[in-house]
Amino acid sequence: MVEHFHLYLAMMVAIVLLIMLANKLKIAYPVLLVVAGLLISIIPGVPVLHIDPEMIFIIFLPPLLYEAAWAISWKELWRWRRIIGSFAFVVVFLTALSVAFVANYFIPGFSLALGFLLGGIVSPPDAVSAGAILRFVKVPKRVSSILEGESLLNDASSLIIFRFALVAVATGQFIWYDAALSFVWMVIGGVGIGIVVGLIFMKAHKYLPTDPSMDIILTIVTPYAMYIAAEEVHSSGVLAVVSGGLLLSNKRHLFLSSASRLRGVNVWESLAFVLNGLVFLLIGLDLPEITDGLKTEGVAMNEAIGYGLIVTAVLIVTRILSAFGAVVTTLIMRNFITVADTRSPGLRGPFLLGWTGMRGVVSLAAALSIPVYISEGVPFPHRNLILFITFVVILVTLLLQGLTLPYLIKAIKLPSYYDDYGDEEAAEVLIRRELARSSLEYLSANHQQELKEHPMLEHMATKWREKSRDDSDPVMPVATRSIYLKVLDAQRKWLLERNKTDGHMDEDLIRKYLHHIDIEEEKIRHY
Repeated sequence: MVEHFHLYLAMMVAIVLLIMLANKLKIAYPVLLVVAGLLISIIPGVPVLHIDPEMIFIIFLPPLLYEAAWAISWKELWRWRRIIGSFAFVVVFLTALSVAFVANYFIPGFSLALGFLLGGIVSPPDAVSAGAILRFVKVPKRVSSILEGESLLNDASSLIIFRFALVAVATGQFIWYDAALSFVWMVIGGVGIGIVVGLIFMKAHKYLPTDPSMDIILTIVTPYAMYIAAEEVHSSGVLAVVSGGLLLSNKRHLFLSSASRLRGVNVWESLAFVLNGLVFLLIGLDLPEITDGLKTEGVAMNEAIGYGLIVTAVLIVTRILSAFGAVVTTLIMRNFITVADTRSPGLRGPFLLGWTGMRGVVSLAAALSIPVYISEGVPFPHRNLILFITFVVILVTLLLQGLTLPYLIKAIKLPSYYDDYGDEEAAEVLIRRELARSSLEYLSANHQQELKEHPMLEHMATKWREKSRDDSDPVMPVATRSIYLKVLDAQRKWLLERNKTDGHMDEDLIRKYLHHIDIEEEKIRHY
């Protein structure tokens, strides 16, 4: 680790530059990072980096899952719970099963247990890739919510399948009732431990004398505590982080101060940015180690690539068919239960959902975690081939689906009823008016006397009265916003100049007002 420290620093700089380029080219940055990693790995003199799977599972996975759980809307997750649950569990299982049969048929020496192991590895789509692509195109809220919700849960289901298949390959037997009990414990234990650890940290935030910096440190420790606690008792660490993260996200305003929330968002965005960038760059850099392993197994490169392409095709077709199958099931079940949307989605929506199946970090980490030996002196069968097939799946899905998805979204033109919510600008106007009215009602009901005695309160009440009028237009025009941002920039320059020229001015006070201007600028940019 220490001898490659300079390389990791260079990687950080490369990640920033590559993501800038990806934004400029309107390309999802995971695609560019993986390709860049591939190109860097073939440069003479670049040291071969060995990726420890524990590093990905322990260091990378918990915070990335936790950040995703905080970002997702619980309301949307609950609204689309049936289709999210079917994709995260049923579709993952069907995908793994399909890969198992195809691998058993086409790949010499591949048993059904090995095929199921490979299926568990490559079955979960990667949320980061889909999220990066959706930044460049506007999609209905339901589509992004389903993808985000699925990605939170499918990692857990695929890793559970992977564990069971790993045991079956290592022992040569599969006891279904033991597997069923283990599955129940992994799910219930993982969710329960996540909630319990989440409640403990919630109480720590609420009752300990913490400040924003301490709160942020505790939020960084939280997902690791959830994951490690669950894994120690052989339940699902992924489900622990997801369930605990959803709990704390939904209750964040009860135990975190506004300062902690404001600063925490910035810290977590930067942390997720760095971790995601490192993971995808490392995927590309790991190619030399994977190909060397393939040579030791005696499998020709063209054969291995062919197997990888076959498995990739199975993954794509199975997901698309599953998307249409989910629609048919929903249309049937709406006659018996309440569903989120009773209208037929047609062909375009399910196809789009089926095409968002890029693979990524979890698949690579699972493949790398396969032990080298089943027992002393007995190598794990086809380990290097499984690694190479996984790499091909990740690369092909990122390049094929990742590069074509933005054009597909623009081309298919989803039905208008996919927009589940009204006009965003009108909704903002309504929220601001109703907030102003509720503020006036609270002051009138609870602080009538103080309203008369304190001029500042009366000034605030006057502004709220103006905002609450039906004929007022609280939306700031674009031209006005542009001028106001220039005014704020002028204020910032004046403060910096005054700090430089006035030796008697306290710089802490200058920084305080600079912080106020930053907050105001952010408020105006999102007005």
